[in-house]
Parts: sequence; structure tokens; C-alpha cells
Amino acid sequence: MAVVRRISIADVFKLAILLTILTLNTNMQKLDETVERTETISTEAVSSPNSIMNPVKTKLDTRLDCPSNLECNKLGGSCVRCDFNKSCEYGSEVIVNCTSLVDDCLGDKKFERHMICQYCYQMDPSNYTCKLSANCNSVASPRSYYKSNCTAKSELLCLGNRVFQKNLPCNWTGGYKWSTALLLSITLGGFGADRFYLGHWQEAIGKLFSFGGLGVWTLVDVVLIWLHYLGPADGSLYI
Repeated sequence: MAVVRRISIADVFKLAILLTILTLNTNMQKLDETVERTETISTEAVSSPNSIMNPVKTKLDTRLDCPSNLECNKLGGSCVRCDFNKSCEYGSEVIVNCTSLVDDCLGDKKFERHMICQYCYQMDPSNYTCKLSANCNSVASPRSYYKSNCTAKSELLCLGNRVFQKNLPCNWTGGYKWSTALLLSITLGGFGADRFYLGHWQEAIGKLFSFGGLGVWTLVDVVLIWLHYLGPADGSLYI
């Protein structure tokens, strides 16, 4: 006579745990094999000159804004690789050994260049360009600043990253002329023409229907515009 054993809830729970552990072990082994294959392919791609990674490297190289058929020693800083001495004296002129990153430049690809010992972010503002922003208030008090990405000019050499961040003063302009605003305030200020011009629409309407505050508001706005205290509503500076 066959004996049928009852399967308890504890047995089912143990079986579920065992299956979960076996599944996790299998997935971990597959993951390890995938990572190993990926690392092997990456190593071969870097070391082999005919690997599939070379077209990508070529595309990256061609993205450099480097002129062709130019003397190698005249290439910009983004087109050469130099051996910088970061322990040099700040502000002094030093000589560095550089190698061209461009294959079709003229002359010897290894050469010497003169540079001023300073990091790129320490250069004079005329030696780098920054992305300007108009999302700030130029007439705020105290003066507001914003963080911008700046890039050293290609023809210059400097230490550190050629792309860096700087805190720039908010000094953009929306094209409003101070002379035009002042002239409108003196001649047609009683009708709110100066406020309309500067974009202060609500105040302009109030000034229009009050006839310039019976002349008092008109006089006050003339003084405020003359002192540059009253500016464009968008927060920009006069030109």
C-alpha cells in the first residue's frame, strides 16, 4: 500500500527559496560571462589597429576644430598635446614640448611652444569666450552673477581644462536705449510713453490715466531714468 506524504506549507516555502537561490546563481553566472566578454572585446578593440572601435576614434579626432595643411607648430591648443610643468612659477613665460594631434600638418609634429604659466581659468577675460545668458537681472542690487561655461581660445596654451566655469556679472542688454527712454520721459512722460517703451505696462497705464500723476510722477520718472535707476522691465541694461 502506497503512502502519500502530505506537503506542508513549510515544505513549499523551502522549495520556493531553493528555486530562487538556483535562479539567482544562474543569472549571476550569465552576468559574469557577459561582463568578461565585454571587457575582452573592449581590450581587443583598443589594442587592435583594425578593430571596429577605430572608426569611432577617427570620428572623435575629426571633431577637433583643427585646420589642415598648416604648420604643426602653429596649431591651436586643442590640436596639440603638450607636456606641461604644473610646478612652474605663475605668470612666468615657459617653454613646453608639444606634439601635434593632426596627421596632415606641415613640418615636424614634435616642437616647442612658449606659454605663460597659468591655468586656463586664470587668463585674462579677453583670452577666453563664455556662453552668455540673459536669464538674470542686470539691474539687481546687489549685482547678480551667473555661472557660465567658458572655453580658452584655441591659439593659446594654458594649464588644466580648456573648458571651465566662471561666475560672470549679469550685464546683458535687450536693445533699449537710455537716450530714447530719457527723451520719451521728458517729452511724452505725462502719457506714460517712457514706461510703455521700457515694458512697464501696468505703471504706464496708470501714468496715462492720471496724466503723469498730475506732473509729479512724470518728474520723478525723469530723475529715475536720468540716474539709470529705472531700467527696462526685462532686467537688461541700457545701450
